[in-house]
Amino acid sequence: MSAGPYRDIRFGEDGDLDGAGLDPLLRLDVTDLVMFAHGWNNSPATAARLHAAFFAPFPSLVSPRVRLGYAGIRWPSMRFPDEPAPGFGPPEPAPPGRAPEPGQGLDLATRSALNGLFPGHRATVARLSLLLGTRPESPGAFTEFGRLARQLAQAPAGGLEACFTDDLPRDEQGPPALLYEDALTLCRAFTAALERTEPPSPPGPPGLNGVWRGARELLRQTTYYALKRRAGAVGELGLGPLLGRLARGRPGIRVHLVGHGQGARLVAFALRGLPDGVHSVKSVTLLQAAFSQYAFAPSLPHAAQNSGALRAMEHRVDGPVVACYSRHDSALGVIYPLASRLAGDDRRPGGPDPRWWAAGHGGLRSAGPPSVRLTLEEALTRGLPRAGCVSLDSASVVRRGGPPTGAHSDICHRELARVVVAAGRIGR
Repeated sequence: MSAGPYRDIRFGEDGDLDGAGLDPLLRLDVTDLVMFAHGWNNSPATAARLHAAFFAPFPSLVSPRVRLGYAGIRWPSMRFPDEPAPGFGPPEPAPPGRAPEPGQGLDLATRSALNGLFPGHRATVARLSLLLGTRPESPGAFTEFGRLARQLAQAPAGGLEACFTDDLPRDEQGPPALLYEDALTLCRAFTAALERTEPPSPPGPPGLNGVWRGARELLRQTTYYALKRRAGAVGELGLGPLLGRLARGRPGIRVHLVGHGQGARLVAFALRGLPDGVHSVKSVTLLQAAFSQYAFAPSLPHAAQNSGALRAMEHRVDGPVVACYSRHDSALGVIYPLASRLAGDDRRPGGPDPRWWAAGHGGLRSAGPPSVRLTLEEALTRGLPRAGCVSLDSASVVRRGGPPTGAHSDICHRELARVVVAAGRIGR
């Protein structure tokens, strides 16, 4: 690890602690502890490289009198292994079975990961892989693909619909398009969205063959919603109570939570599980957060009688909640709003409905006072507020990455480490 002392904290899918649990944290002789949660689609090796790259600048940013410790929050966040790892650190060694077998659209490692995420659905995963590999040009094949993908969607406890509606106002809750609309229409929409994340290119072959690319994204979004539920559960049922026990056992440690993508959801939902009276969390920094921009809103602009899923949770932080966002994040700016749309919602046929934007795309909206919006440069020169929600435009550094996710994983920067130090007033 690039900085120390460092500890791994591992959670199971329902928030249960794996391994040594709390003891490694209780033994740390530190004044401040930065805890980082990786996002969706991270393998254990990728998560370790991410933690090392993100923590590397910290020792040079704090005074020697600060005893700073580090913890990586590991949680099961199934990765599509045949896709490129985020652009940091050395490349991950190619695992056996990286190339799909003849007639298969998914390699062996990806199929195994899906079988682990959706136990009891091995035959469904096999058929989905076969359809992606053979790409039959018939509407009926897309209908079958959609039906099978929805079988997986119902596999997590509560089903996909329960995961989806967690961020929505009560009068807006309804069936997500991903679960109920015509599969061919959805696959065409995902194909068009993926094309918007890429440089202009000649049109593909006519017919339905190219639409199977959108079908693969439909399957990816099925796993996304399963892991969305998991990230919230690990945060609320696992990390939140763990922080309470840490505060009781080591009341002097100041905790600074950081999360990326779905990991931002995890650390934010940990505030819901934080026991009353615990004031050890001194800052929360959300990097390209993959949850609703209205999560902290006391009242929604399109449904004033309702609030976000994390209403008033910023008051459980003895410091600010900082949401870093970037317009260069294609995963959150293009794919997320499309995947978050409700069935039958065609109010914005020309583009994504802004109601479904993610916090990592444009910051937090309608958050309770005090709430401010700053650029990264303003935050680093003038400082951050002592409390409340802060939306921080970090597009000046979070700007590198290729299709389809864009700059979503471009988070390992000294400037963002400085944001965490400033937010937590580490050493002041």
